[in-house]
Amino acid sequence: MRIGQGKLSIIVTLFNRPVMQKYKILFVDDDQQILSIVGQFLGRCGFDVTTESNGLKAIEKVRATHYTVVFTDLIMPELNGMDLLKQIKEISPATEVIVVSGYGTIESAIEAMKLGSYDFLQKPINFDRFKILIDRIIEKQELEEENQRIRSRLKERYKYDELVGMSPKMQEIYTIIDRISSSSPTVLIQGESGTGKELTANVIHNNSDRKDGPFIPVNCGAIAESLLERELFGHVKGAFTGASKDSIGLFKAADGGTIFLDEIAEVSPAVQVSLLRVLQEKKVRPVGDTRENQVDVRVIAATNKKLDEAIQKQLFREDLYYRLNVISITMPPLREIREDIPLLINHFIAKHQGSNSTASPEVSPEAMAKLMAYAWPGNVRQLENVVRRAFALGIDEVVDIDDLPEEIARQIGKPIPSDADLNLKTVERKTIQRALQKAGGNKAEAAKLLGVNTTTVYRKMARYDIEDGR
Repeated sequence: MRIGQGKLSIIVTLFNRPVMQKYKILFVDDDQQILSIVGQFLGRCGFDVTTESNGLKAIEKVRATHYTVVFTDLIMPELNGMDLLKQIKEISPATEVIVVSGYGTIESAIEAMKLGSYDFLQKPINFDRFKILIDRIIEKQELEEENQRIRSRLKERYKYDELVGMSPKMQEIYTIIDRISSSSPTVLIQGESGTGKELTANVIHNNSDRKDGPFIPVNCGAIAESLLERELFGHVKGAFTGASKDSIGLFKAADGGTIFLDEIAEVSPAVQVSLLRVLQEKKVRPVGDTRENQVDVRVIAATNKKLDEAIQKQLFREDLYYRLNVISITMPPLREIREDIPLLINHFIAKHQGSNSTASPEVSPEAMAKLMAYAWPGNVRQLENVVRRAFALGIDEVVDIDDLPEEIARQIGKPIPSDADLNLKTVERKTIQRALQKAGGNKAEAAKLLGVNTTTVYRKMARYDIEDGR
């Protein structure tokens, strides 16, 4: 079936396809007769179709509505098809665009494809090919939506690499990491000491397009001010006393990868200026050199201090803060995610028990109650040290109150909160239920999710009267 430029005729064939109203199509052409015929054809095929004869008005429609695919004529008054293609790709990169022309040439097709056109369709329109193109785009969209649904189901997970937690705050962090996995925005991680800022930076790197490049952590607070600039940006031979050879510096060493600047609030004003230039220009100048070197580095910075207060005291540059804070992640203190404590304990037991152990030790209810009620000023790092200490003392099958540090075992204060989310039995029961549900009732898979052995899952199910996650 074809539409000619002179006499137009069409035989609309109905296709055996479900109604596809969710996929919106925009067809742009200054020929009203073509718009009418195309509109009827797509409408009878079950698509939600919009037609437009003006390129400028088409742009407004794209701004207001997400279209799965836009077909645009190449030659139109006011705004031609190539310019429309470019603007649509800027407004809605996910929208596929197909350029249609009765005066098409190989050069036009190549130019359209370079600008991001999905394909190039010549007039008279071959409706079989027209329909095939739409089907391909729909199939691609459906696949992407299915992948998104899978990712959404995985959002409620119990760990993300070495990050562990099922609390809503940890789920939010997992989602952010997912969203930035295919790009390299600068990230600022804030949070108290011991909350896992460097671990989070490492997970971001390992799940990014830069994972094959280096990950270089730098503790800015541990390097003297006079040395930090040389460490970061390098130096040339003879730049200072003792500089017997060139040094490329950590930024250049991280080229193609990620540099993690921990304790960024401790950086001196002079080095802050240099950092700002690197972020703006993507270039570093070694100490003592007049030349600059291009670098391709993703910067992740972290601090346990409130940078807004440092800015007010003129200890930290506001412009550098905004350059660093493109993506912000706040690591929650452990006292705010108490529901994650049992999972974290299981994770650290599996990590530190050693390969010779045949069964994972359990934590007695009394010891767990103490651990759940404790304030954890040292956060997750302190919790891991408690587990490590218990193994060093030689625990057997059960971690009891006597195996805990004195400040935790003998803590005096409020009892464990009675709120359902913080009640020990409720937390453990809910955790096991959710793991079983996620594993489809498979106890072995649930045990893997929880970081325990299958016997422990069966024992806990019996204790809490759980039947396959219900």
